[in-house]
Amino acid sequence: MNLLSASGPAHPTLPEAAEPPPRARWLAYLGLLPFFLGALVIWNLQGENRERLALVLASYAGVIVAFLGGIHWGLAMRVNPEGPRSFGWAVVPPIVAGVGMAMPASAGLALLGLALVVCYLVDRRLYPAGGMAHWLTLRFRLSMLAALCCFLGAAGA
Repeated sequence: MNLLSASGPAHPTLPEAAEPPPRARWLAYLGLLPFFLGALVIWNLQGENRERLALVLASYAGVIVAFLGGIHWGLAMRVNPEGPRSFGWAVVPPIVAGVGMAMPASAGLALLGLALVVCYLVDRRLYPAGGMAHWLTLRFRLSMLAALCCFLGAAGA
């Protein structure tokens, strides 16, 4: 069924699937590479280069946190266009991401790591209602590994 068509239920839900598509899983795991490499290299650099790389890692983490909010904006538009809670939550991660990217790298990475954890906890509550519970295992792995890299990067910055 086309979720954007004029016919059908006023508030359609997304179809439930057994697990995320393989291509999505591969791309998601590839998205962890900048987190791993950034945290690893931060611990092996000295001086100004360390700070510069920490800012790059914080910027990447900020983009990912903002993306997690964008997922909710898109879902709210497709599934529940009148749901103020979905739209309200969707703007929180980009705001937090902007603050985290504007902070000194060590503090910003800590905030962004925490934001990744909070985004997962919110998704754990909201995804099942949207028929997306099958994404939660992948989301848990990605979020915790990315958050850990942010915390390690913050400690090394």
